[in-house]
Amino acid sequence: MSLPRYSEYKDSGVPWLGEVPKHWDVAPFKRLVEFQNGSDHKPIEVEDGYPVYGSGGVFAYASEYMHDGESVLLGRKGTIDRPLYVTGKFWAVDTMYWTHIATDACGKFCYYAALSIPFSYYSTNTALPSMTQGALGAHLMAFPDKEEQVEVAAFLDRETAKIDALIAEQETLLALLAEKRQATISHAVTRGLDPDVPMKDSGIAWLGEVPAHWEVVKCGRFLSVLSGFAFPSVGFDHSGSGTRLLRGANVGVGALRWDDVAYWERTPGDGLDEYELKVGDLVLGMDRPLISAGMRVARVRESDLPCLLLQRVASLRTSAGLLAPFLMHYLSTPMFVAHFSPETTGVSVPHISPDQITSFVIAIPPVTEQTCIVEHLRHELERMDFLHENARRAIDLLTERRSALIAAAVTGKIDVRGLAA
Repeated sequence: MSLPRYSEYKDSGVPWLGEVPKHWDVAPFKRLVEFQNGSDHKPIEVEDGYPVYGSGGVFAYASEYMHDGESVLLGRKGTIDRPLYVTGKFWAVDTMYWTHIATDACGKFCYYAALSIPFSYYSTNTALPSMTQGALGAHLMAFPDKEEQVEVAAFLDRETAKIDALIAEQETLLALLAEKRQATISHAVTRGLDPDVPMKDSGIAWLGEVPAHWEVVKCGRFLSVLSGFAFPSVGFDHSGSGTRLLRGANVGVGALRWDDVAYWERTPGDGLDEYELKVGDLVLGMDRPLISAGMRVARVRESDLPCLLLQRVASLRTSAGLLAPFLMHYLSTPMFVAHFSPETTGVSVPHISPDQITSFVIAIPPVTEQTCIVEHLRHELERMDFLHENARRAIDLLTERRSALIAAAVTGKIDVRGLAA
């Protein structure tokens, strides 16, 4: 969309604003809104009451409210860059600021303007970003009269709704791809690739029927599990000297991540040879093995070596009869999650033991058939990963477009008068 500019501009005198329309004012944010502190008072929570806002939006409903009307909410700590626009009666917690909107200001315009604040410039704490009420109130804004603010807000309401709808479509696609991926893996490793193969009852409720010629066994028959060595953290080196340590933080879903690396200096006769990982080893994060993205299990690649196995990470080495890539697919299925979840439910830091891994029952086809299944899954998952990456890239581009459009409109870089209808 190509949008016009205003006919005349002036220098705002503010670096992040640059030139603004000649008829716009430049003044502190407190000229448009009056900031108020939220309260940590805990009104009685009820099922149908007034919404209680925190940094993530509504998280409870209360029997009391602190304001009735239009307001812009901004986080004081942590989520300072995610303003909220609310109307009606509400309560805001003590980690939030809420606002009275000036009579000659449009609340929705103030909300969009708040989205363009360079919060990183103001933040008083890098570990937990925070904003003072004084800094927010003194932040210089560019704005027209209320009538034009309403026009800008109406235009942004319409255009951001379009973008949000496109983002929602891509997010739906991502969810469908995730479901398809899981179903494809589960079907391949439990039913095989031949739809006409004779089946038999596995004897395991959650496994159901499997091909009649497959063997139903515990993993431990073809698997050895090694827990990592308890390297003392005082000996970690973060400068890049020594051998990389494979810690739990380095085990991602399907791949190892080396964005945060600790090293260990080897010495002759240190007895650590058995903890040296090899190409093709499977590794599993034993603490919090399941995260939102899936099971933290990965296969060691040449580029991951050399590295040493640290405690809380398990190395899984398969013997003849079970291919490591086939087992890796099995461990990423809901069946494996169902196997260990009963013993980790309710635990603050879920942990899986070597015994839980080796006692997992799977159905194993002949090695030649395992090879075919692994190759089939490689092809199918690569196709899904390609679609996933395209959808993720589309979301990123749409999000950037949304932010850029808002910033351009609320700073007067584009003229949207007459486009709101």
